[in-house]
Amino acid sequence: MFRFLLFFLFSSCVLIPKKKTSESLIIEKDISKNSYVSSENNIYKFSRKDSLRGFLFPERSCFDVQRYDLYVSVFPDKKFIKGYNDINFNVVRNTDKIQLDLFDNMSIDRVYYINKNKGINKVIHSRDSIEYFNKKIDLGEHVRRHPLEASETYYREFNSFFVSFKDSLIEGTNHTLRVYYSGVPIEAKRPPWDGGFSWDKDDNGQDWVAVSCQGIGASLWWPNKDHQSDEPDQGMTISVETPDNLIAISNGNLKNTNFIDTNQRKVYVWDVTYPINNYNVTLNIGDYIDFYDSYHSVLDSFQLDLSYYVMSYNLDRAKEHFQIVKPMLSCFENYFGEYPFRNDGYSLVETPYLGMEHQSAIAYGNNYLFGYNGNTNFTAGLDFDYIIIHETGHEWWGNSVTSNDIADMWIHEGFCTYSEVVFVECYYGYEEMLKYVSKQRKSIRNRKPIQGVYGVHNQSGGDMYSKFSFVLHTLRSVMDNDDKFFELIRNIYQQFKYQNIDGKEVVGCIKKNIDNMSADLGSYYGNMNIFFKQYLENSEIPLFEYKIDNNKFIYRWNAIKGFNMPLQILINNHQKWIYPSSEWKKIKISKGDSLSVLEEKFLINVKKFN
Repeated sequence: MFRFLLFFLFSSCVLIPKKKTSESLIIEKDISKNSYVSSENNIYKFSRKDSLRGFLFPERSCFDVQRYDLYVSVFPDKKFIKGYNDINFNVVRNTDKIQLDLFDNMSIDRVYYINKNKGINKVIHSRDSIEYFNKKIDLGEHVRRHPLEASETYYREFNSFFVSFKDSLIEGTNHTLRVYYSGVPIEAKRPPWDGGFSWDKDDNGQDWVAVSCQGIGASLWWPNKDHQSDEPDQGMTISVETPDNLIAISNGNLKNTNFIDTNQRKVYVWDVTYPINNYNVTLNIGDYIDFYDSYHSVLDSFQLDLSYYVMSYNLDRAKEHFQIVKPMLSCFENYFGEYPFRNDGYSLVETPYLGMEHQSAIAYGNNYLFGYNGNTNFTAGLDFDYIIIHETGHEWWGNSVTSNDIADMWIHEGFCTYSEVVFVECYYGYEEMLKYVSKQRKSIRNRKPIQGVYGVHNQSGGDMYSKFSFVLHTLRSVMDNDDKFFELIRNIYQQFKYQNIDGKEVVGCIKKNIDNMSADLGSYYGNMNIFFKQYLENSEIPLFEYKIDNNKFIYRWNAIKGFNMPLQILINNHQKWIYPSSEWKKIKISKGDSLSVLEEKFLINVKKFN
């Protein structure tokens, strides 16, 4: 997702005084109950509801989702949905209870336990009746045919629900639950920032429906194990039933289209062949028209299918505007590696909201304008569509490489924001890249750490975008070797693609790669663990302090203990590397020498003492 604090760039704001944040966050109470997390100077309060959303309790960690098969019927005139989801999972630890998620404003109508190998198909939970459009539907017959066993239980708690089993599920076995559900999902007031359904009309007055749910959670509209650590290993199908005058677009490839003649309805069946994080699962319903193209990979002979779904009245604009896609893909493949979802193709889908990185079906709502909804100042005056570039970058960073916990969403947003920098350098050159990254720096606020709080569904603020992008720019400057730096970025992607990872794994990968590049580079670059501890876990950035006294340049770092990042300075316009630490160091200079610090290359503050 693009930066949710973009307003900083477009409106005046009151600067809040900086508050020092400690280096680590400590859980002080049992997270299974109401909890709080404290630091040296701050208290972060979280509830049981937060813990259920963000923590891997035994009822969550005991099973691994293999596949979802989702069927959802959408009724735009009623703003109502109903359907079911088949949740296929492997048991990784013996258990008699599992946790799943669906927002409490949505109804769970019944839950089936299905074991095809044993021919078992029984009800675990069912309502006596359900009501659709003020018409009550009796479930009695269904319940009589599949009676509940008294020893099996089901209950809800906030936005989660728990299913218990008469007999324990044994490690290594495979099972399926089918969850029928219905209701009026949360309507997004300010999509995609607040999340929910968008029930809109196009310019011709036709229904136009879309969903965005990053942050708030995919369980606002479909039942699943709503935690980023577990993606369906075998992909999923998304079947969307709509009025027959509308078209439904989802992730992956369209496999089937079926008419339901009696109800003037139509079902579109989409298939995803790769793991997919829940918030990337999407549906888009509207009076779409499509056109197609292909991209020949710069890395091999693979031909990638490109699909574009737009409003009919925007067809000509889209054909012209989307020409940026192929050079963009070429750039990203060169610097990151192959496009991750080759078998599922690449799509742009016009939406009534600004945009979102839905895997292989990117939501596009930037009105065919350059910059950010026409504001080119945001993109340093460059004539490219910010939404296309940023949201496509997520195919590598966020969709393929995914964080286990949203506390590490800087893996998604920071690397993706740096993909903008990479694109600008590809398309416009190095000097324009420096202007662009300087623009990014102006949005950094340093109010709280980039890293969020683990286990309570908490992510940092806007600094995880531009700040971590500039951290990567800083690392590139410190390495002072673009070939090795981009080799490092490609290695990170190759090691973690199609995986769910923790931030510490990324830091470890960077350190290992740097150590392997040369025996002495690790010490030259400084301590990478301390480097990332400074930039990820602290709100403050390093302060470089210096003074000039008797033809001596005297300097040190004012930062966390052990921070020893090398730094470039200019003496009479000649670059020189220095190696500050927390202790004062000095070098000789001549009277009249001009001296400056290359602040445009390093994320630091500079203070000169008189």
